[in-house]
Amino acid sequence: MACAIDNEAGEVRSLRLSPRTEAVVGWVCSLPAPAAVTYEAGPTGFGLARALERAGVRCVVVAPSKLERQPGDRVKTDRRDAERLARLLRIGELPAVRVPSEAEEAVRDLVRAREDVRGDLMRARHRLSKLLLRQGLFYDGCAWTGAHEVWLRSLSFDRVGVRLAFEEAFDAVLATQARRARLDTAITELAATPAFAPVVGRLGCLRGVSTLTAFGLATEIGDWHRFTGASIGAYVGLVPAESSSGEHRQQGAITKTGNSHARRLLVEAAWHHRKRYRLSRELIRRQDSQPAAVRARAEAGNRRLHRRWTRFDARSKRPHRQRGRCCPRAGRLVLEPRHHGAEHRTWHGLTHPRKARRRETGMRRQREERPAIQL
Repeated sequence: MACAIDNEAGEVRSLRLSPRTEAVVGWVCSLPAPAAVTYEAGPTGFGLARALERAGVRCVVVAPSKLERQPGDRVKTDRRDAERLARLLRIGELPAVRVPSEAEEAVRDLVRAREDVRGDLMRARHRLSKLLLRQGLFYDGCAWTGAHEVWLRSLSFDRVGVRLAFEEAFDAVLATQARRARLDTAITELAATPAFAPVVGRLGCLRGVSTLTAFGLATEIGDWHRFTGASIGAYVGLVPAESSSGEHRQQGAITKTGNSHARRLLVEAAWHHRKRYRLSRELIRRQDSQPAAVRARAEAGNRRLHRRWTRFDARSKRPHRQRGRCCPRAGRLVLEPRHHGAEHRTWHGLTHPRKARRRETGMRRQREERPAIQL
């Protein structure tokens, strides 16, 4: 669905076009010049934007997540959306996104294909492990290693159904691992090309950032010069949410908006800085090929992130994936029960013993001070 607004007369015209790029470009070129076009970023990619730019038509690609919608607007149709985009383009209030080049989009597709394979491998492994768990089989050592694979190959089943299911699940894991290995090889070769080698090499000086992570960040972010240290966090959704009014300021968890792939890579790399600060042989090898200024900047960043983790641990700051925290003064962990009815009981979290006693005392006082109700 397309909508056109005459800038002089204010006339609004709507019509349904073919989704082919040639048809859209031909219709836009038939409009009175100068014309401007906008559309929402989505699965169609940026081919239409490049075609319009080659035809001399200004095109703005919009981020759908940043378009504001009135709370009372409950009617959504293609025609209303097209008209709203046209009116916002007319007054210049559209949040545009950067249009990558064809080469950048090609390598980004490769990186995201590897991300899809990672998810497929995780699901295939889960299916195999749960199949074995239903048969009462589990591996005592570290899973998904060479020794684990030898153990899997040694299994045999008498029942035909279980044997066929195991073979299919195991073959799926092996096939997905082979797909991942092929993509890793292709990414490593592309990372060594002159277009990506400088950025990948500089990012590789940080702890937790190897070739795959550095190449993924380079392709997802693209032009690093459009960001600063204060603005790149909002692009990857690593800034806290906020709901403030007047003197009241309230911040919440991170927004998790923007590029989710780049955010996952950064979060996984940040976990490596929690360990004791010691440079590995691989990290030293990666840093030796970089200039002294890059090594000094990476050293400062590595130490700063490690100090941040140290302060978190000193404050007993609970990491996201832990279920509880250790109390240094108490020296032990206490499970606090929370009751939800007489028949349903759950153990929720790990609480300081003094805090648990204080909460129990407060609840007991509330029950004692509660007035009696006479029927």
